[in-house]
Amino acid sequence: MAAASALRAELEREDPAFESTVVDSYKYAASVVSRVVSDGYLGMVKTLPQMYRFLYNRAEQATEVGPFRTWIHQFTAGNLRGMLQEMKPDVVICTHAFPCGVMAEYKKQFAGAPPVVGVVTDFAVHSFWMHENIERYAVATPEMRTAMIARGIRPERVVVSGIPVSPSFGNLAHDVPALRAKLDLPRDHSIVLMMGGGLGIGPLSTMMRALDTLNLPICAVAIVGRSSRSAERVLDAAHDVRYPMRVMGFVGNVDQYMHAADVLITKPGGLTSAEALAAEVPMVLFKPLPGQEERNTRYLVDRHAAIRVKRAHDLPRAVSGLLSSEAVRGEMRSAMRALAKPNAALEVAGLIRLLAAEGSQEAIA
Repeated sequence: MAAASALRAELEREDPAFESTVVDSYKYAASVVSRVVSDGYLGMVKTLPQMYRFLYNRAEQATEVGPFRTWIHQFTAGNLRGMLQEMKPDVVICTHAFPCGVMAEYKKQFAGAPPVVGVVTDFAVHSFWMHENIERYAVATPEMRTAMIARGIRPERVVVSGIPVSPSFGNLAHDVPALRAKLDLPRDHSIVLMMGGGLGIGPLSTMMRALDTLNLPICAVAIVGRSSRSAERVLDAAHDVRYPMRVMGFVGNVDQYMHAADVLITKPGGLTSAEALAAEVPMVLFKPLPGQEERNTRYLVDRHAAIRVKRAHDLPRAVSGLLSSEAVRGEMRSAMRALAKPNAALEVAGLIRLLAAEGSQEAIA
């Protein structure tokens, strides 16, 4: 959703006449799919992460789409038919693998389907994204492009753009003390930002309690997203720690909190990681989900753009190492700068407008 919103804002900023609508494709899927996503996926990654990792890796090795996934794509494509006929879009943009597979099936079933752009929102690409009849892919890294070409996607269809984020993340704050004052954060403490993802899966309360042994003056900000359960756990944990805490729900100015922070502790979701790279806030990665987040972690750590901590009691040492050395933070920021793509939304928006124009010319011809 964050990638879709960033693209929508960029498309409309460049051309106010360019209308766009964000659609949740799962609402058009069978009810069993919604239950699998909401209960099965979340439940499995929490309670049986090894099983999810096994299934994720096994699915990646598959050379053809299985019958159940084919049925889900076909069913959802049929449900989308009415909406797409009414809207008559020039381009369909998919920021998740599921709608990308649905649109690949839609293009097989129905003539006159619009061109499709798949925008991959992680630093590794799963085979679920790859379909021969998708017109363009926008990916985060050259390695992803190479992997897709090796799986049969034509080279001219894959563009290395980065993950689309709001350009505000790349607009670094020139006056951090003033920004902290605006956010009601102390100027005489190091600011530690904690994020657990929009679904509240991240172990924020564990992070908070682990940092209570840190012998440095810190103020922590925990952004819990839209999860009320996570908010309750974090608020309870906030009473147990000695350092100042700010507990936030969903906020629209994550960019400002990243710019105000000295360190970010987070799960390595693709969007959060891309935003942090653009904001150049040093990252400590903790408890990645199996599958895509583990691969995001490997990519970022191997390139010195983040530190991974596997156990909670090691968090204080990792955070202290960053907070105690401006040189260490500077080295990580340099590595992050080399990977950051703060203008990815602009580049992908240009690709989308080009496809829309090509479609219009074909229709005239």
